[in-house]
Amino acid sequence: MVTAVQVVQAYRFALDLTPVQQRAVLAHAGAARVAHNWALAQVKAIMDQRAAERSYGIADAELTPAIGWTLPALRRGWNAAKEGVAPWWRECSKEAFNTGLDALARGLKAWADSRSGKRAGRPVGFPRFKSRRHTTPSVRFTTGTIRVEPDRKHVVLPRLGRLKLHESARKLARRLDNGTAWIMSATVRRDRTRWHVSFTVEVDRAERTPARPGSTVGVDLGITHLAVLSTGEQVPNPRHLDEAQRRLRILGRRLSRRQGPDRRTGQRPSNRWQRARARLGRAHGRVANLRCDGLHQITTRLTREHGTIVVEDLHVAGMLRNRRLARRVADAGFAELRRQLAYKTEWNGGRLVVADRWYPSSKTCSGCGAVKTKLALSERTYHCSVCGLTLNRDLNAAYNLAALAADYDTAGSGPVAGRGANHKTPLAGLVAVKRQPGAAPPRIRPGPSHRKAGLPNRRSLERTER
Repeated sequence: MVTAVQVVQAYRFALDLTPVQQRAVLAHAGAARVAHNWALAQVKAIMDQRAAERSYGIADAELTPAIGWTLPALRRGWNAAKEGVAPWWRECSKEAFNTGLDALARGLKAWADSRSGKRAGRPVGFPRFKSRRHTTPSVRFTTGTIRVEPDRKHVVLPRLGRLKLHESARKLARRLDNGTAWIMSATVRRDRTRWHVSFTVEVDRAERTPARPGSTVGVDLGITHLAVLSTGEQVPNPRHLDEAQRRLRILGRRLSRRQGPDRRTGQRPSNRWQRARARLGRAHGRVANLRCDGLHQITTRLTREHGTIVVEDLHVAGMLRNRRLARRVADAGFAELRRQLAYKTEWNGGRLVVADRWYPSSKTCSGCGAVKTKLALSERTYHCSVCGLTLNRDLNAAYNLAALAADYDTAGSGPVAGRGANHKTPLAGLVAVKRQPGAAPPRIRPGPSHRKAGLPNRRSLERTER
C-alpha cells in the first residue's frame, strides 16, 4: 500500500485575457486597493487620536475606542461603511475587498510581532498605502465557483467567468479528476506584462525515495560555477542577465527617449512610452524565467538522486553589498536554489542539511582538517601546508560540506557549525577559532592601571605571535 502525504502547493498558469477581461480583473484589483487604503486610514486615524489624547493626560479608560486589526474586525468595519466609501461595490466580488483587508491584517500583525520580538528577522515597517500606478494588480478568490474546465484550457473564477489559459492545465486536472487534490484558493496577478492564475492546492503526494538513499552530496554555490558538487561535477553558471545585458541597455535607452510620466507637472505617459516599457518588462521577464527554469532542473535532479544534500547558509544580503559582485550574485539566485531544495527534499523523501553561516568550508582542508586563518577570494586553488593537498577551492569546500552530514548524524538535532573550526594542528601555525553565536567572551579594554602594571595589550600580543 502506497502511503500519501498531504502538502500544500501551487499550480501557476499563464492567462490569455481579452481586453474586457483585463478591465474586469483590474477593477477587482482596484477594489482590493480601495478597501486596503480605507482600512489603513481608519487604523492610522485611531492610533493618532489615541496618541494625542495620551499627550493631553487622558486616562487609558477614557481614550477613543481602538478598532481590531484582525480580518473579521476589518471586514465588519468595511461592510458598515462601504455604501458611502464605494457605492459601486456591487460591481465586484466580495473576495476583491477581502483581498485588500486580508493583506492589511497580515501586515499589521507582522509589524506588531516585529516590535514585540515575536517575529524574527529584519524589523517590519508599518503598512503603507497602495498606489494605483506602483502596486502589482492582484486579487485572490477563496469562495465561489473555482474550477478547471474539462478541455483543460479554461478556468472559471467568481464574477470573472471563463478565462482562457495560455497553456494546458492537465497536471492539475488529472489530480482533481483522481480526487487527490482540492483547490483552496485562486489568485490572479499581473507579473510584468503577463497575467497569471495561481491555484493553492492541497495535494496527496505519494511518498518517494531517492534513487540513491544513502548518497550524500555537498553543494558549494558560487559565481564561476553555479554549483560544485562533492561528486566532482561542476554545474556551469548560465549568467542569463549578462547574456541579455546588451538588449536591456538598448531597451532602457529607448525608454528614456520617450515621453514618460511627470508627477510635478501632472504629465501622462505617451503610448510609445507605454509600449517601450512593456518591451523592457518582457525582456526582464524572460531573464527571470530562464533563471527559474535552470534552478528547477538542477534542484529536481539533485533531490531525486541523492538522499542527503548539504548546502551553506550564505549571507546573500552581505554579498550584495560588494558592488563588484552584486549583479552576478543576484543573477545566480542562491536563495531561490536553497528554497527549492528545502521543499523538494521533503517531497522526494530526502534530507537537507544547512551548514552554519560561519562554518569555514573553504578554509578547511578536506584531507587532514587543518584550517587556514586567511584565504583570499582570488585564490582559486587550495594548498594545504600541513598535508600538501592541492585541489580546486570550490571542490574542497564541497568535500567538507559532504563530510558535515556525518557530524550532523552524530550530533543529533540542530545545526552543526563547529566541525574543524577549532581543529588545532601543531604544524599549521595559527588556527582560526570559531566563535559560536551567543558565546562570545566579553571584551575588556585595558585601562591605565592595567597598562602601568605591565599587562600586554593587543598589539604586543600580535607582535609576539608573529
